[in-house]
Amino acid sequence: MNAVSPNQAQDLAWLLKGLADEVPVIRGSVLLSSDGMMKAAHGMDRASSEHLAALASGLFSMARSAGAKFDGNNEVRQVVAELKSSQLYLTWAGFNSVLAVLATGEADPAVVGFEMARLIKAVRPFLDTAARPPATASDDWNR
Repeated sequence: MNAVSPNQAQDLAWLLKGLADEVPVIRGSVLLSSDGMMKAAHGMDRASSEHLAALASGLFSMARSAGAKFDGNNEVRQVVAELKSSQLYLTWAGFNSVLAVLATGEADPAVVGFEMARLIKAVRPFLDTAARPPATASDDWNR
């Protein structure tokens, strides 16, 4: 498995920049681990990128829960939120990974979705996030 640890310093922001270059209506994007750790970002400052990663993790988790309850499995292909003047897209990007894209309100969802899927398909093994190791006794903060 070519999984990337959430703490590993691997710069994947160039992939997100390429996506924004392909689809100019993209305002910003974040690649995150499914538990909300930002792995790479483009088009936003660090605070906004981390905020988007946390929001995306929560929304994606809720979609997985809805799928498990009402669809018989927790696989999520895409979550789309249409805001007043923006669109937010969340897509599964590999093992424990999610791609979040914030686009303008005028964005064509078919184009954004297609380009996100194309990017993920092209580099999917490198987008995986390794599972976190279980906590050990030395990780106990209450000692």
